[in-house]
Amino acid sequence: MTSSQQAVTAPAIRLVGLRKSFSGTEAVAGVDLEIPDGEFFSMLGPSGSGKTTVLRLIAGFETPSAGTVHLGGTDVTRLAPFERDVTTVFQDYALFPHMTVARNVEYGLRVRRVPRAERAERVRQALRSVRLEGFEGRRPGELSGGQRQRVALARALVVRPKVLLLDEPLGALDLKLREQMQVELRQIQRSVGITFVLVTHDQGEALALSDRIAVFRQGRIEQAGSPAEVYEQPATAFTASFVGTSNLLGEQESRRLLGTGGTHSIRPERILVAPAGTAPGPGQCAAEGVVAEHGYLGHSTRLLVDLDGGGRLTVLGPPGTADPAAPGSRVTLLWQRTHNYQVSQAD
Repeated sequence: MTSSQQAVTAPAIRLVGLRKSFSGTEAVAGVDLEIPDGEFFSMLGPSGSGKTTVLRLIAGFETPSAGTVHLGGTDVTRLAPFERDVTTVFQDYALFPHMTVARNVEYGLRVRRVPRAERAERVRQALRSVRLEGFEGRRPGELSGGQRQRVALARALVVRPKVLLLDEPLGALDLKLREQMQVELRQIQRSVGITFVLVTHDQGEALALSDRIAVFRQGRIEQAGSPAEVYEQPATAFTASFVGTSNLLGEQESRRLLGTGGTHSIRPERILVAPAGTAPGPGQCAAEGVVAEHGYLGHSTRLLVDLDGGGRLTVLGPPGTADPAAPGSRVTLLWQRTHNYQVSQAD
């Protein structure tokens, strides 16, 4: 294979045996990962799971204890951050408060000594891509949180990196603005077409934005796949419980309710509530129990049902689910057998 062919086929990011230790504690414990060019990829996990350290290793802010980082087919493991064709957007925006929006956005181009006329045109294009035309003369203190975040995105995009790294970029925004910015972030990525790598602990954010997700736990990737694969077919009990809400059936519960051993996951929204004594239909599982709690969540109703044979299942349904299911009432829970997924309990 020629070098030009390799450049075409090489993934945007390839991590091989990546490890990083701090004072004897292994923060990244052997990560192998490939991210294709143009993909919106999210690294999802709780605090301390290693996802942010992996991002910093890709950016060059940290040096791995072992393993390699490849960008576009080139080993960049020992290169400084400014020698890598990546830019990073942080949660705190890191804008210069004394500079105008235009000056903030063009800063990276000035450092690279891009000619003035080209700088002006690229700044104009970058601001248009984030819908901030007309804001060139304002300063960060005159902008809303969402606008400041878009300035930070424009500043990162204006240098035309191969990869854009996003470190919890929406974490400082309130819920409504965060949801709006999620939509805008996905639209921007589709427009510019470059590889985005997002670090987040917000499962909804990862599911809404990503082409693929890697779920991190204790410095390793627990599961990687499309949002639908990770949510609908969790491979482990940790993934099932961390990504969304899940009912986990242990060995005894699985044998009693499903007729098979192992640990199984059932998503609460897959369970239907029916009057007590309702017989299961073809391909359905059934469980009898008593409603312990009922909560109205606006967009849905949450029921906690104590099963006759022991254990408790959570059910999520439309608001009307509450009508026949007041606390203390007996119900039958029904779900399709195909919605049980066996998961690993391995550490």
